[in-house]
Amino acid sequence: MALSPRLEFRQAQSLTLTPQLMQSIRLLQLSHLELNDFVEAELLRNPLLEREDGAEPGDAEPAQPPERSTEISAYEDTVDRGDRIQDATSIADGYDTAVENVFPDQGAQDQLVPSTRLDRNGASEGGEAPDIDQYVASRPVLGEHLEAQANMLLRTTADRLIARHLIDGLNEAGYLTLDIAALAEQLGAEVADIEAVLGVLQGCDPVGVFARTVPECLAIQLRDRDRLDPMMQALLDNIGLLAEHDMLGLMRAVGCDREDLTDMLAEIRQLDPKPGLAFDSGPVETVVPDVFVRRGNDGAWQVELNTEVLPRVLINRVYYATVSKLTRNPAEKAFLSDSLSTANWLTKSLDQRAQTILKVASEIVRQQDGFLTHGIAHLKPMTLRMVAETIDMHESTVSRVTANKYIATPRGLFEMKYFFTTAIASSDGGVDHSAEAVRHRIRQLIAAEVVTDVLSDDTIADMLKQEQGIDLARRTVAKYREAMNIPSSVIRRRQMKNLERMA
Repeated sequence: MALSPRLEFRQAQSLTLTPQLMQSIRLLQLSHLELNDFVEAELLRNPLLEREDGAEPGDAEPAQPPERSTEISAYEDTVDRGDRIQDATSIADGYDTAVENVFPDQGAQDQLVPSTRLDRNGASEGGEAPDIDQYVASRPVLGEHLEAQANMLLRTTADRLIARHLIDGLNEAGYLTLDIAALAEQLGAEVADIEAVLGVLQGCDPVGVFARTVPECLAIQLRDRDRLDPMMQALLDNIGLLAEHDMLGLMRAVGCDREDLTDMLAEIRQLDPKPGLAFDSGPVETVVPDVFVRRGNDGAWQVELNTEVLPRVLINRVYYATVSKLTRNPAEKAFLSDSLSTANWLTKSLDQRAQTILKVASEIVRQQDGFLTHGIAHLKPMTLRMVAETIDMHESTVSRVTANKYIATPRGLFEMKYFFTTAIASSDGGVDHSAEAVRHRIRQLIAAEVVTDVLSDDTIADMLKQEQGIDLARRTVAKYREAMNIPSSVIRRRQMKNLERMA
């Protein structure tokens, strides 16, 4: 067959992800905090966007821009107009006189209410006083706190240099992770000198920092309280027996009776095994629900969005029309057109995101009616595909919507991902069971144990099969038990016997 060039017409369909479509998809998986940060950045960048202050979109009337007798560029009117506003001090300097001579009441006002306005970086530019809610109390940093103490306790420059390296070697809990010998070789110092500096630093606040192990951390705190006697030191040396709940072996190793051991354990419980966490500088964020679920008057579940966390923005079209009439530069016209297009996309994407969250949450509530009514034992197995097929969406969309979203129910506050659990088949051919409900039942069985009847993993598996027809292997029961931080039956039996003897 001869090869020759030719023309062909083909008709095909394809989906192209535009940058705006990709951004809309990304908005779905943002939490309300991340979404508000994104919208705030758009408000600063786009002059046509403005935040809606508690009014309905149809009721908001954008402010009319001031009429100007001369033509101005769009860039000047949208970006530089704030820079052209002078405060009282600038005007007075232009007349080479004091502020009181130009504005007699300005001095008294400055003394009563400072005229400040925050820019995007939080700096004062003049205007209204900032809201106190814009400020948060600064928390001390562990490194700075310790370095200030080291500068007062250590006299020589060499010792302070060693102290800075030791402070840098602390983890977030306040434990020293550096190798002393390696640090001595790095600094060209003697190990004894570093140990001496370390001994001084171990007396810093918070007490217990610069320890290398948990027993050493507890020993530093007990020494500070003058409670580190030989018997307490023996207890710290055999703390592994305490972790194994071997109280009899611990009493033999320490050489004490039951009453002394009880008193020493009470003292240890008052100590802080991670003293450095008190100086954690990470922000504390409160979980705020995105969706509320309530029981209606008719007995049906009502699902509604938390409007307090949804950013609401408006497009100032009057401002756009006025400025575009005064614009002659093609680049400025393109800037205004792009700003209007971006503003339209953002408002549409925010509305679509809210409707999608509400749609997915409503389907979750519908399928998990048994959980909301009766509790975790009635939690049904549910997958992303089950929800996606019901509401006619793609599985990946449901996954993005449920990421970092929380739903408040009469049963408590849950992450949306909590309701998606794997199914465990029933041995009698009945309804499948949720893995979370099975874990809850295992927890209940173990909580009801007595010292004479501690359940093994095999016994728990047999009880689940007999009671509810749940066919689980022993290793699966062990996996669920370990995931809930529940020790084995041997350790649980030992714990119960020790508690019984200590009582």
